[in-house]
Amino acid sequence: MKITCRLAAPSDADALVALFDGAARWMQLNGIAQWKPGDKDADHFLRWIKEGEVWIAETSHDEAIGAYELWWEDQAAWGIQPPVAGYVHRLMIDRNTAPEGFGRLLLGHAEQRVAGTGREFVRLDCLSSNPALRTYYEAAGYRVVGEEPGKVAADGSRYGVVLLEKPVN
Repeated sequence: MKITCRLAAPSDADALVALFDGAARWMQLNGIAQWKPGDKDADHFLRWIKEGEVWIAETSHDEAIGAYELWWEDQAAWGIQPPVAGYVHRLMIDRNTAPEGFGRLLLGHAEQRVAGTGREFVRLDCLSSNPALRTYYEAAGYRVVGEEPGKVAADGSRYGVVLLEKPVN
C-alpha cells in the first residue's frame, strides 16, 4: 500500500472529522475515556489548518487513514516556552485500514517535520488517566518531563495531562 502524507486543505475537514470520530469510537469500544465522537467538528480542523499545521496521510486511492495536528506553541499544557519545540496533537489512525505500526510512522513524520524547522524537541501530552497511551509514547522514545494537573478543556472543565518530549536535533 502506497501512503503519502501532505498538509491538509480546507476541503479535508470532513475527512478529518471522520478520522477523529472513528478514533473516538475505537477508544470507547476499548474502555478508554478520552475522545468522544462529535467532540471535534469541521470548524476545529479548519482553525488548525489555518493557525497551525494539520497533516493527513492517504492511500494511493485518496483514502484518509491518519492525521495529526502540529502546533508551534501550546500554552494550555506547557505554559510560555521558548520556540524550541513542535507540539503534536490529535494523532488519529483509521484502525480499519492503516497498516500495523502506522501510528509510529506518523509520529516519525511529525518528528522529521519539527527537526526540519531546526527546533529541538517534539512535545505532546496525554491524559494522566491513560497509562496505556503514556506507555505507547515512552516506547516511541518520549520521556515524561512533567504534569499539568489543571489543563482547561474547551468547555471550561479541567483535567490532568502528562507532558512528554523527545529530542529530534
